[in-house]
Amino acid sequence: MADITYIKNETLPVILEGWQGNPTSGKRFFDPQKRFSGSFSKVLKWQTSARPKAAEKKADTWRVNVVKDKKFLASKEDCIVWLGHASFYIRINGVQIITDPVFYTLGGFVKRYSELPCAVSDFRDIDYVLLSHGHRDHCDRRSLRELYTNNKFELLTGLNIGKLVSGWLPGLKYQEAGWYQPYADLKGGLMVTYLPAQHWSNRYPWDLNETLWGSMMIEGDKTIFFGGDSGYCDYPGQIQGLFPSIDYAMIGVGAYTPDFMMQDVHTSPWEALQVIKDLGARSFIPMHYGTYDLADEPMGEPFRLLNQYKHDEGHKVAIEILDIGVSLSIF
Repeated sequence: MADITYIKNETLPVILEGWQGNPTSGKRFFDPQKRFSGSFSKVLKWQTSARPKAAEKKADTWRVNVVKDKKFLASKEDCIVWLGHASFYIRINGVQIITDPVFYTLGGFVKRYSELPCAVSDFRDIDYVLLSHGHRDHCDRRSLRELYTNNKFELLTGLNIGKLVSGWLPGLKYQEAGWYQPYADLKGGLMVTYLPAQHWSNRYPWDLNETLWGSMMIEGDKTIFFGGDSGYCDYPGQIQGLFPSIDYAMIGVGAYTPDFMMQDVHTSPWEALQVIKDLGARSFIPMHYGTYDLADEPMGEPFRLLNQYKHDEGHKVAIEILDIGVSLSIF
């Protein structure tokens, strides 16, 4: 392995004592706890292996419910609205945020199965876009370009991603952070901090982990954790130590089979519940399911499992299973 270099944004503070920055080997980031780097051999194994759930998946006609209503955009109430996959509209302290905006077919061939609740052109005066990492189902050039047409937002993201996106959006203002770094000078008294996730990042076969991946904590009148993409790991427990009072947490519950391919990088519904416990979050908002078909589980399996868990009295956390377009008031 090449010499290890530690990188952070030198203009931003670090909230974890002793953190030197994100380690890199050569020009590639790696996770200091689990050196998962993305494996194309696993992809090949997946594509050539038997699919035990194939028949069940083919027979599954479930689709996520979409409420076509843009009233939430005219409201002044702080809220969270799921837009599908990992895209959320959040209004907090009167500030408008969209996370990981991906609104269309991916790359021209991965179908989107759920509509948006409104047209992209209906979004106006978005203050910030939070971009967790560079994978195409979280960082989509067309979606960002269309959103930027009517919204000269500031981009908050991980190291090296802002440079990538600014090539698509002339004049883009952006801040890049390493793990455990809060962004500077945000509107409405907000604090947003870039935090760890067990994942990886690339856009092409040759740029593996040249951009950073992570999760985000949004602190205002409420505290909201946006998990991005992550496998189950120790980081949520560590994050809880830094943020002991989390009101809402958006955690992925889809694209978790087969285990050998997905377990390191995504959480299943039952793993997501454990993440919520580790975070100590009061409310769980599931995401990363029902919009794109990215793995071997049936499309409706996460939804059905979540509804079982929601009615299990053993779970003390509130599970907010949102329809796309429904406004969840946060107060």
